[in-house]
Amino acid sequence: QKDKWLKAIEEDNLGQWNHVSNLMFWQDPIAAEYGIRAIPAAFLLDKDGKIVAKDLRGPALGEKVGELLK
Repeated sequence: QKDKWLKAIEEDNLGQWNHVSNLMFWQDPIAAEYGIRAIPAAFLLDKDGKIVAKDLRGPALGEKVGELLK
């Protein structure tokens, strides 16, 4: 429900982030195309917008970012 989604963004003070949803949940064609099966889903993109890593967390994310910045 869009109103609840927008309210949660406001209440959680997440307005500084980009939020995108058509509110189709797992039936969303983009979720299917990218294999999104859980929230949050994280994608690390290179300067050209190509996905170079997916669903990294903690130290693994830091290591990958460091590798890409070399």
